Amino acid sequence: MAVIRSMAGKWSDEHIAASLNRMGLPTGQGKTWTEHRVSSTRKVHDIRAYRSAHKDSDWLTMSEAAATLGVNNHRIRRLIKDGLLPAEQVVPRAPYQIRASDLLDPKVTDAVGRTDRPCHADGEKQISMFSST
Repeated sequence: MAVIRSMAGKWSDEHIAASLNRMGLPTGQGKTWTEHRVSSTRKVHDIRAYRSAHKDSDWLTMSEAAATLGVNNHRIRRLIKDGLLPAEQVVPRAPYQIRASDLLDPKVTDAVGRTDRPCHADGEKQISMFSST
């Protein structure tokens, strides 16, 4: 119930069901979660429903952030892992929550604009694979 309560305001019932299943948390009857089961549980416990991020534009999913920046999900995940794009997870393995305003940070826009790969400098102790002829 705690996971459903914490995710319900920002995530769809489908996302909540997928997260609960990834965490290996079954329903009270030992079944897997579906969108309908999450919806029913929310209604029984009077938990408010998901409001789309497009309506209030405060929080975005990884896919919505990727679409906004014109990149793929892998690029967004890399920005999060590198600490350039702040993101939150309600619980481990839950979908990332990304503030729409964070996409405007110059660090993020610079990183998205870069298409080249980082160069690796030769180490002092590294032996060249090729002779210098």
